[in-house]
Amino acid sequence: MVKGLRFNWGRSLFYLLLTAFGLLMLAPLVYMASTAFKPTAELFLFPPRFFFINPTWNNFYQLLLVTGSSFVPFTRYIFNSLIVTLGVVGGGIIVSALAAYPLAKHNMPFRSAIFNLIVFSLMFSPMVLQIPQYLVISNIGLMNTYIAQIIPYLASPVGMFLMVQFAKQIPEPLLEAARIDGAGEWKIFISIVIPMLKPAIATFALFSFIQAWNDPYPAMVYATLEDMKSLPIAIQTISGGAGVVARVGTFAAASFLMIIPTILVFVITQRMVLQTMAHSGLKE
Repeated sequence: MVKGLRFNWGRSLFYLLLTAFGLLMLAPLVYMASTAFKPTAELFLFPPRFFFINPTWNNFYQLLLVTGSSFVPFTRYIFNSLIVTLGVVGGGIIVSALAAYPLAKHNMPFRSAIFNLIVFSLMFSPMVLQIPQYLVISNIGLMNTYIAQIIPYLASPVGMFLMVQFAKQIPEPLLEAARIDGAGEWKIFISIVIPMLKPAIATFALFSFIQAWNDPYPAMVYATLEDMKSLPIAIQTISGGAGVVARVGTFAAASFLMIIPTILVFVITQRMVLQTMAHSGLKE
């Protein structure tokens, strides 16, 4: 065997273990997807089968029937979740980026104190703010609106901290050269800062999307009308209502539909997320 091309048994074993653990972690997702396409006869087989034999779309059809029995169709829950999630993610990115640039690259008054307060706020559980948030939203008359479910989550300490740390790595000479060429601060922010913050923005977008998409709390607290409820509320209704056993396939179909956007967002942003972890000094 040629020197330098020896088979590395240790590294191969390490990769083999990682692959085995990766497949083990994917198993619940694969089983859920398989269950969503199983006919009723296969759902109650003993011993249960991991994969379906005769796939069917009946569970998705029944999903529309279950939620269609009320005056709110299932598509309405999906629409509500999309509006709220996109508002939280998009608004959170704008607020965090606008806060990160001056905190990282301007000698603004009380810059250190403001950043320390942001870091200090990471120590508190979001549950501490739930009662004050509800009182504010209720008193200003925003109940049963999309804004009520979006505004409390726009100022994210995690997003601000992440983008500040990443913005500090932007070379100062690059910004000074833009100012010498006559570029204003907004031009610098849009043309230079935002493109260089893309990995941090993608990372925050992924975390924010997962949290907003799967969180039933905003619709549960800030919405009393059924047509303003979100997808997690609908899934809880399906899984906890009458005829739970008969709705196993329907619940699996709803869960499968709910997890698809999360997987798509992760696939789209994973490269930039890994880049952020490698260059922003964050360790997992």
